[in-house]
Amino acid sequence: MRFKITQQNTNEHNDIVTAVAWTASNELLSCGDDNRILRWNMKGEPAGPVVEHVDSYCTDLAWYNGAKGTASVFAVACTDGTFRLISGTGRVEKTVEAHKGAVVSMRWNHEGSALASAGEDGQVKVWSRSGMLRSSIVTLPRAVYCVVWSPDADALLLASENNIILKSLQAGPKQMQWKAHEGTVLKIDWNPLNNLIVSGGEDCKYKVWDHYGRQLFCSSPMDHVITSVSWAPNGQYFAVGSYNMLRLCDKTGWTSCRDKPSSGSLMNIAWTADSTGVACAGGNGSVIFGHIVDRELSWRHINVRLDEKNKVHVQDVLSETMDSFDFRDRVIEMSLGFGFFLVVTSAQCYVYNIQNWNTPHIFDLKDSVSFITQSERHFALVDLQTGVMIYNYEGRQLSTIKFPGLRLEFLNKSSLSLSPDVVSILDRTQPKLVRSFDLVSGRAISEPLEHNMEIQEMALSQCGSAADRKVCIVDKNRDLYISTVHKHNLMKLCSMVDTCMWNDSTDMLTAVADRKLLTWYYPNVVYVDRDLLEATKGCKDALAVGKLSQLVSFSGSQVSVRRADGAVIAMSVSPYPAMLYQDAEKGAWEKTIRLCRFVQDRTLWACLAAMAIHGRELHTAEIALAAIDEVDKVQFINHIKSIPSEQGRNAELSLFCRRPDEAEQILLQAKLVYRAIKLNIRLYRWDRALDLAVLHKTHVDTVLAYRQRYLQQHNRQESNKRFLQYAQEVSINWETIKSKIENEKRKESELPGARPYEQ
Repeated sequence: MRFKITQQNTNEHNDIVTAVAWTASNELLSCGDDNRILRWNMKGEPAGPVVEHVDSYCTDLAWYNGAKGTASVFAVACTDGTFRLISGTGRVEKTVEAHKGAVVSMRWNHEGSALASAGEDGQVKVWSRSGMLRSSIVTLPRAVYCVVWSPDADALLLASENNIILKSLQAGPKQMQWKAHEGTVLKIDWNPLNNLIVSGGEDCKYKVWDHYGRQLFCSSPMDHVITSVSWAPNGQYFAVGSYNMLRLCDKTGWTSCRDKPSSGSLMNIAWTADSTGVACAGGNGSVIFGHIVDRELSWRHINVRLDEKNKVHVQDVLSETMDSFDFRDRVIEMSLGFGFFLVVTSAQCYVYNIQNWNTPHIFDLKDSVSFITQSERHFALVDLQTGVMIYNYEGRQLSTIKFPGLRLEFLNKSSLSLSPDVVSILDRTQPKLVRSFDLVSGRAISEPLEHNMEIQEMALSQCGSAADRKVCIVDKNRDLYISTVHKHNLMKLCSMVDTCMWNDSTDMLTAVADRKLLTWYYPNVVYVDRDLLEATKGCKDALAVGKLSQLVSFSGSQVSVRRADGAVIAMSVSPYPAMLYQDAEKGAWEKTIRLCRFVQDRTLWACLAAMAIHGRELHTAEIALAAIDEVDKVQFINHIKSIPSEQGRNAELSLFCRRPDEAEQILLQAKLVYRAIKLNIRLYRWDRALDLAVLHKTHVDTVLAYRQRYLQQHNRQESNKRFLQYAQEVSINWETIKSKIENEKRKESELPGARPYEQ
């Protein structure tokens, strides 16, 4: 991936260009020391002046990239201590006396409702959209060279001297400050999607920080001072500007490309809203345009590349064929997976089936798309106007997902996940909540999943039935949890997780944690038998991936991990669990047993045991549990097999999976009241057992008798008033009780459909 640089042969500005900003309609505004504000089109061609003459030198431009028509006024910072609010037609709406000395930096918040300004006088102020002063945030002894908003707009990040300062707008939280560079910090930027900060300074270095001020990356010294840094809106990469130098860097800090335009120092960098291009303010009066080209995607045997001529090249490495596709409009986004290739231009969406490249499904788009995600049968497009739009691969829209507080501009692969039947969204306004919606109707399918800490990442499993759909989350402490979507039950799997990903064709989950590659071959085991969780987990050393690595793909048994320096490391997990999944889904249990006997691996046997119990295949479960020496569980499985009714066996399996309430419900629905009562007696849930006996007017004496025996064994006296009351009213005769129990068992064996368990 690299920039394709465009630059005019002659400069339109007569002096240094100090700032650039993109409008909502993808036009560029530029200002400089020639006191003019010019307009440019997307191709880098001048489109005439917006303001012919500004009374003072301009230092910064701020335009809110929101909905079309909402940002009709932009702010211009000036060296005389004022800023001007100017309409899109070039008329000065208001001039505001803001600072003593030059206004150095200005930035709108993400909603466009407030404007922050920083000046040479060391003050930072917040203004309303109409230019009214709301508050003076801080006064520092030295000039503030840059100011940016936090993702939730409740704090400001400042650059002054060699420090970065985080100042809350609310009363109470303390100001946080850290030394960022050896020289003056000139530029900072904070991305709301990845919550990372990038800074550049006079020490000729650029650095990446987390929001706690911990350094994640530090570049080697450049030849010249770093004069500008800017995040792409999608949070995947950022641009760095210096003297005759423009770099495109991954979010972890490594450099993807470096260009040397004849621009002088790049004083300011602005990204387009779709993250496909930049514009740079040159110190020699030039305006530099850069468009991202040579974007590459891979999925299994298909490689895709977008070249600088807006042409997509598709290579099938198996058949050794190559196809090329031209697009009339500029390509904004691409996505490849699940046998389909999606191309989104500024006007249309193309859906290609990799089995047939000649006849794509094409449909028009209302607005620019900012994000794409895919699942086996559907894909989702996100634009800032409509919402999250769900389509099938024939190009037919199924639903639109919206809810109060949804921040469309903050959605990415960490906060939006798609499965064959569910879409889940991390609520950025309440980061402890994950909301799930039905794909077809667009309605919420359950109450939001709530965690006790802020959630940073989430992802949905891609395989299995809708009832077994699972979501994994990584919280603020980097702990990994898993839960079913329809019945929330969070279970912790691991700590110190860098990245995690579901397999695209099975239910396996992998994560890089503490420099190890951990793979849960059957994560559903936490809801079947937690004791087998460790036995079904694979662990491989991943020292080569280092810290801050990211999983790129997990397809079949192949895992790709991108290191912090940009290198992609290929790793693999055992191929046998995937074969086990395929046979289990077909009900070929004998085949699964033969596979496990051939491989002779304890992990595989444990996976088979959990799969068989979940699939109520008791014979296979018994063999698998015996192979891993789980004697007590084998005995319990034999006990279950001896139960004559299917409902009774299902209830015991639910009890085995530690779901007693579900087991009781199964028995009561089947009118097996005695079994439901005895179930609660075995679990020492005496009050519930008595409630059932009284409600159904049967076996009250049975409950009292077992309670009495229990107390005698533990040398204790009855203290429960209800049991004392019924003990006076009901006589206990063990012969009668045993006779009633035998009669209940005989009735159960005579139920319609009741028969011994068959292999």
